[in-house]
Amino acid sequence: MPVKYLLKSAVRSCAILTVVACARNESSRAVQASAGGEVVAGASSTLVPAFRLAVEQPGNEARYRVREQLVGHDLPNDAVGVTQAVTGEIIFAEDGAVIPDGSRLMIDVTGLKSDQNRRDNYVRNRLLETTKFPMVVFEPTFIRGAPKVLPTSGSTAFSLLGNLTIRGVIRPAIWFVSAKFSPIGVSGTASTAFSFADFGIPQPSVPVLLSVADTIKLEYDYSFSVKK
Repeated sequence: MPVKYLLKSAVRSCAILTVVACARNESSRAVQASAGGEVVAGASSTLVPAFRLAVEQPGNEARYRVREQLVGHDLPNDAVGVTQAVTGEIIFAEDGAVIPDGSRLMIDVTGLKSDQNRRDNYVRNRLLETTKFPMVVFEPTFIRGAPKVLPTSGSTAFSLLGNLTIRGVIRPAIWFVSAKFSPIGVSGTASTAFSFADFGIPQPSVPVLLSVADTIKLEYDYSFSVKK
């Protein structure tokens, strides 16, 4: 066979192998994300920022909610701890895509407050270890179901995906968001849920506690201002 045909055949083989290798890499990253790895940022991270939604105080409150059964109580109740110490912003491109670079919401959990001081000390010292890990951080990477152009009125619901960091452990998370729009801002509520084991948080065990549900719910009442 002439040399030129051998060379063409070799080039075609290399091209096919390159495509297959790229496809396998993409598939591997997808499996890693679905199996609990970090959410992979998309191409939106290279886009030019068009506007920011910045945390505006007052009007922001984050809280945890866990169902528990206390000794001496006939019915279970929700243990709820709250804080207003939320900071950060989310950056968007012109087409409404999240720009991961610089987008971050931070909750200072050192001041979480419930209706019982004993619970608060236990949560801070034993569960969250706030002296070592004072912040819970959410870094959004993708928005699903939201308008592509920021509205100035009305309301809607959508999902915000990204990486959640608690106690130094990073895992993918989906927040379910309801939003109300105005010409100068966005307000509403958001929530997500996970188990104690997801972030290596020890299951509470104290004499006054008969049982505690394995699901921790995070809730966020937010107020963002629009920054161009």
